[in-house]
Amino acid sequence: MPTPADRLRRLLPSGLTGLAGAACAACCVLPALLAAGVLGGAGWAAVNHSLPGVAVALAVLAGLSWWWASTRRHATGCAGGNCSCKQGDQQDREVLPLRSDA
Repeated sequence: MPTPADRLRRLLPSGLTGLAGAACAACCVLPALLAAGVLGGAGWAAVNHSLPGVAVALAVLAGLSWWWASTRRHATGCAGGNCSCKQGDQQDREVLPLRSDA
């Protein structure tokens, strides 16, 4: 069963990427909303000033979370630390010759 940290590593990059995409789409839709009269001039000025920065910040966070998730997952040699082998076990074993009955 995956731990909450494993779920977070899987969901965080995709969630932040989706939010960054939504912020970028909102930047493109704002002029149409202004022209349609849905958004007023003061609302457009406030949102237009901060939304591109929010979109860039979310994209950077998505990239960093993807990097964090991929390095943390591949850093351990065994999945979840449940393997029975330890480093150096292969070198400590005695090599026995094969028996030949022929």
